[in-house]
This record gives sequence, C-alpha cells and structure tokens, in this order.
Amino acid sequence: MLDREQLHREPKSGKTKDGPIRCILLSEFHVVEGSKISCQVPENFVTKEVFDSIRTYIIPKPQLQRCILTINTLGHKVIGYPVRISHVRYQRNFFYYNLCFVFDSWSRTVQYEAVVKKLSEYLLMMEEEGSFLSNAENNGNICNLLTCILRDLNQRQVATIVEGDTTIYLKIGRLKADPPVVQDHQVPLMCRGFEDTDLDSWDLTTQQVLPFVNGINHVARIAAEADVENQLVKSCIQNLVYYGVMQLLPLLKYSNVYMCTRELQKLTRDRTLADECRRYVQLQHAEKVDTVRLPSLFNILQLYSQMTHGVTLRSLCQRLCPRDNNIDERKLVSFGLQHNLIRCINKYPIFTGSIPTPKHKLYTGLNSLDEICCKTGLSPSRIEQEIDMDSNVTVIWKL
Repeated sequence: MLDREQLHREPKSGKTKDGPIRCILLSEFHVVEGSKISCQVPENFVTKEVFDSIRTYIIPKPQLQRCILTINTLGHKVIGYPVRISHVRYQRNFFYYNLCFVFDSWSRTVQYEAVVKKLSEYLLMMEEEGSFLSNAENNGNICNLLTCILRDLNQRQVATIVEGDTTIYLKIGRLKADPPVVQDHQVPLMCRGFEDTDLDSWDLTTQQVLPFVNGINHVARIAAEADVENQLVKSCIQNLVYYGVMQLLPLLKYSNVYMCTRELQKLTRDRTLADECRRYVQLQHAEKVDTVRLPSLFNILQLYSQMTHGVTLRSLCQRLCPRDNNIDERKLVSFGLQHNLIRCINKYPIFTGSIPTPKHKLYTGLNSLDEICCKTGLSPSRIEQEIDMDSNVTVIWKL
C-alpha cells in the first residue's frame, strides 16, 4: 500500500514523467543470508518488506545477468543491472551484486538505463582490480560514493567519480519525443540558423534533398525532383525534424482556410519578432534591406486578423491585395505557421453513399484534402470540383 507521501508525489494524470532518483542501493548475494542490501542512500528508503518481495528480481538467475531490469511495484520503480563475477577467491567461486536506482512508480526512467549500466560496469572493474565491493571494510567508501552520485545526478544531471587513478563521468541524457511520421503532402522547411549550412557536412541523401527544400515543395514533389526514393526522403526529413534542423508545415494552397491564434499578440509585444516578420514576408529580398520599404506591421496584422473560418487565402488576397503592400502572402502564411501565429483548418471529405468508387474509398474523414491530392496526383481544384458535384460526399473542417 502507498503511504501518504508517495500518493502526494504521484501526478493526478497517472502518466509517466521525469522524476528524481529517490534512492541508490547496492545489493549482493550472501552465501548464507541470500540476497541482501549491503548499502543504500538514503538509509531505509527501501524497507526490508519491500526488498524481500522483489529480491528474486534484484539478484536473478544467471540467464538475466548483465541485462537492464526494471521492477515497478509497491510504489517504487527499480532499475538494476545484475552482475555475476566468477573467481576462485569467492565462496562458491562466484560473487553476485546489483547496483539499483530507485524512483517513484510514475517516473519515466529510460534515460537512466545507460547510467546504471555504466556505473555497474565501473564497479565491476573496481571489484576485479581490488575487491572494492566484496571487502566489508569498503562499505563506508561505497556509501559516500553513492551519496555523491545521488546528489550530483539529481542537482546537475552529471557526476564525476574519482577513485584512485580512475575517473568516470556520468551524465543523464535527455531523450526527445519520437518525431512525427512524415506524410507526402507535408512541406519541410529549414529551421532558423540552418538555412546556410554547408551541404558538404551532410550525408549524400541529405545533400540531394536539401536543395529542393524551400518551404513550398511538399515531400512527394521533393522526392520526384531530387530523384530520390520517396521512403528514403521521408526518413531523411524525419531525422532532420528529430534533431531540430527542420520543421513540417501544411501544404500551401490558395483554397486553404487559416485561423489566427492567441500567439498573434506577440507581434505587438515583441519588437524583435515583429521586425523579423516584416523582413521575412517582404515581397522583394536584398542583402541590405531598406527599412523604409519593409511592409508595415499594421498591414501584416490586418492580414493575419482577417484569417478565420470560411475565409480562404484566395479571397483574402483578392480583398486586401497584400502584394500592393510589398507582402508575399506565401511567406506570410509560412511565418505564421512557423511561429504558431495561425493554424490551418483542413478539409476532410466523407463518402456517405452505398457503393464507393476507388476514389471514394479515400473519403473516410481521416484523409485530408492535401493527402488525397498527393495520393491521386490530382490538383486540389479538380478534387474540390468533383466533391461539389457529388451529393454523396460531405466535407468537414477541423484543425
């Protein structure tokens, strides 16, 4: 049963998230007493009752040695790396130990696995060189060592261990979320700071793909123009998105409908962002830009604020004529999507009839109009015209 403190620490959502190391313990197998805790910091964090219930997994069978093991029970999540050393100097010719990190049961712990393994291998080396673990006289040094590691990893995410002539560095790596699956209709765009990166620093596939990444071409078109297999282009772009070099935007069409967000207020409050926007969306670019010719923030905000339900980009351009104000509407949309100033409202056709044609099978309500265009090779205007003439197709708009 969880105590009150553990219940207080557990997030209400029930989802895993990063949490601190609550305890580091060293367990070993005693020839008479069996599995036991030889050292833990802080003391008595893992009670004897809890340890007795999981001791079988702390010092497991030989088949599970030198493997990362995770046990989540009784309010604790324990990560260990059990090790067996065979040598004639030990009773029964072997020595079992397991260095374990203990967390709250809701903590995400995958980023600690490499640290546990590296530290366990380091202790193995010290044991083989000087019986550091099996010699009872070293218990005080071991506890001091584990105390320093616990403090440093929790406070600074790094720890340095110096023992004799040996130094080891530990660091908790931060894992990013998996990148989204790249779709044919999505438009990749280089993130700020990577636009002028030398192509020679990339792999061969990336060198072929990057010249066609301009914030307008979608993935399928890039694959065709670069003459690279489609799946290979997707993998390349997905890798660049994961490392923050590239981002994915919706396909730009004049039939698209956009909606401004609350983030639009930043343009009036952040002078740096406003100036960046004015330079980015101007119709004519030059190395030395005359600030007098930059589009006014008033005209930019007027265009953004008019983006709402039922207003297509085409109708907006016909009514406000952005190019007369030195504004490139394509770059205006691109900048807004990059900085979350606007969002694209996608069109999803649904076939409601009884006998679908092959094209109707794409009208499931799960495929956006952009996806259908890429899959069929037809223009958006052609598909929209067919949808308007088909009484068995209903269109829904959603973000």
